[in-house]
Order: sequence, then structure tokens, then C-alpha cells
Amino acid sequence: MELMMSIAVGILFMVGVYLILTRSLLRIILGTSLLTHAVHLLLLTMARLKKGAPPLLGEHASAYTDPVPAALILTSIVISFGVTSFFFVLAYKAYQKLKTDDMEQLRGEEGE
Repeated sequence: MELMMSIAVGILFMVGVYLILTRSLLRIILGTSLLTHAVHLLLLTMARLKKGAPPLLGEHASAYTDPVPAALILTSIVISFGVTSFFFVLAYKAYQKLKTDDMEQLRGEEGE
């Protein structure tokens, strides 16, 4: 299972980096979102995929699941949705004002 998760993380990183390197602002935002989700899956995989044990730490617990990675991932999901929605609003306002989402045109001419 961890091998499949690692492959999925690699594919998400690959697609995310490809989208970030494009010229469209919308694709860059989607690539950033994919990279964030890849990091979430990477953190989950690094904490080892365990099932069947509660996320509690007792002094004499024989089996447990570490709750820290799940808490970190949930916090990161909330932050990433907020940042992604902010990027979408910012891109929409830039499109309304400049009528383009091409990064080369948004950069403008040198010397302006």
C-alpha cells in the first residue's frame, strides 16, 4: 500500500510541477494545489499507513496510530483551501483588469 501511495505522490508532484511551469495563471494555481495535496499524501505515507488501532497513546498500549500527522494534515488542508481560494480571487481580479491570464503578458514589457 505504501508503494502505491509513493507512486501516487510522485505522479501528483510531476503533474503539479508541469502545471506550475506553464504560462497560464489558472494552471499555475491548479499546480500549486496539486503540490499541496501531494505533500499531504507524502506526510500520511511517511507516518506509515496503519489501520485498526485508535489514535491514542496509553502508557501500556500495544498498538496505536500516531495522531500528529493526521492533525498536521487536517490543518494543512484548511490552510491550502484558504490560500487556493485567495489565489483564484486574485487571478480573477487580474483577469478582469488586464483581460489576460498569460504570465508573459502580465509581466509587462521591460522598462515599464
